[in-house]
Amino acid sequence: MLVLCRKVGEKIQIGRDICITVVAVDRSQVRLGIEAGRDVPIWREELLPRPGTSCPEAPAAGSPSG
Repeated sequence: MLVLCRKVGEKIQIGRDICITVVAVDRSQVRLGIEAGRDVPIWREELLPRPGTSCPEAPAAGSPSG
């Protein structure tokens, strides 16, 4: 795992197509803005189905959630 320190407004570029911007930091919460092409799915980890379980409310592949 790569760990980076960034200040509000600073960005991290991943490849040519993904840019992550630190939008705000408030106590223990960090707000990130993610810019990526429409073909790049972006998922919150807690919305992904756990291995070995079927989760009917899990998002279908290709339907990004924020």
